[in-house]
Amino acid sequence: MSFKDLKLNKPILRAVAEAGYDNPTLVQEKTIPLVLERQDVITSAQTGTGKTAAFALPILQLLYDQQDAPKKGKTIKALVISPTRELAIQIAKNFKTYASHTNLTSAVIYGGTSIEPQIDILKKGIDILVATPGRLLDLHKQDELNLDYVEVFVLDEADLMLDMGFIDDVRKIERLCPEDKQTLLFSATMPYKVEQLASSILKTPKRIEVTPTSSAAKDVSQVLYYVPKRNKIELCLHLLRNTVKGSILIFRRTKFGVDKLHQTLISNGYDDAERLHGDRSQIERQNALADFKRGKVNILIATDVAARGIDIIELDSVINFDLPNVPETYVHRIGRTGRAGNFGHSYSLCSADEKSYVQTIQKLINVQIPVENDHPYPLDPKAKPIVHKKKGSKYKKGRKSEASKKKKKRWY
Repeated sequence: MSFKDLKLNKPILRAVAEAGYDNPTLVQEKTIPLVLERQDVITSAQTGTGKTAAFALPILQLLYDQQDAPKKGKTIKALVISPTRELAIQIAKNFKTYASHTNLTSAVIYGGTSIEPQIDILKKGIDILVATPGRLLDLHKQDELNLDYVEVFVLDEADLMLDMGFIDDVRKIERLCPEDKQTLLFSATMPYKVEQLASSILKTPKRIEVTPTSSAAKDVSQVLYYVPKRNKIELCLHLLRNTVKGSILIFRRTKFGVDKLHQTLISNGYDDAERLHGDRSQIERQNALADFKRGKVNILIATDVAARGIDIIELDSVINFDLPNVPETYVHRIGRTGRAGNFGHSYSLCSADEKSYVQTIQKLINVQIPVENDHPYPLDPKAKPIVHKKKGSKYKKGRKSEASKKKKKRWY
């Protein structure tokens, strides 16, 4: 099937061709016709399957006939909510690319940066708005944006949105839009909370599932290293020196862990390492990502939330420094590499307390991950998880000191 078969008009087809896309992906093939029919849609698909174009192209097509706005200015007719700043910026960039031969305008708003320029853009009037929930509600409170004319409402990465605690914000935003709008929900995984949200805001939606969310990337080789927790950093350095090459994305569970590993790599001569997490400023995150994408640095250490939805096509390897306790997250991580016809590699470091995570991951992906025992820091097969016991009070039988227990004459 070609994009022409999807009944897209010439200006949009021209922009798609210029962007270098020949044929639609499976998610685009299934989703675009339903969106054009103005159906509510739930699409379950991993990052890297072409989800953004699956909603951006039909939205541009639906709004094309209304692009010459009346004199009073343009109104927001399509609203896309995204959980992270990076993802919002990327979606807005795609809209601009696909709308290059139309008069449709789009803008992106997100927190962590000055609000004034965003207010100026909104005052000029736009057709499509991409936003993170917090900043959108801030601007609405200040009466700087009007959602009364929204025809299409898109919720992207819905599972991450809920993980980040945006559920109430999403519901508020949905209620600010007209009741008869078309709603599109995209999610990499479909946990119960996402299903609940979908049933409350979508009207008889059509469901699309592209490659079951549990299937791991086919073009990725997976290797597992059992290693004591205290030796993970040494093993990581060993792999970087001897095994892992090219552009590398390293996942850590916490922001503190990202910073700690980054410092260690820098002190070991890896000046080309960068880091990505929520406590860094917006400009720092954008610069880190830009440097990694253009190859100025070839190691990026990130948390799952910071890296979600980031589109890096030519990624050679993923290192799971910390294994995730949610098996779908593992699938999501390794799916970053081995894309667009390239082959990728995944290396996972597993300590004794993460062994149960491996079992749930293997059960989900239905694959036994090969174990590499030939490395300098093997884990004793009998090693048990380290349990940090809480030290009790030195006053075993009560909180009082011996001195206070002596009978004293008191002034009262």
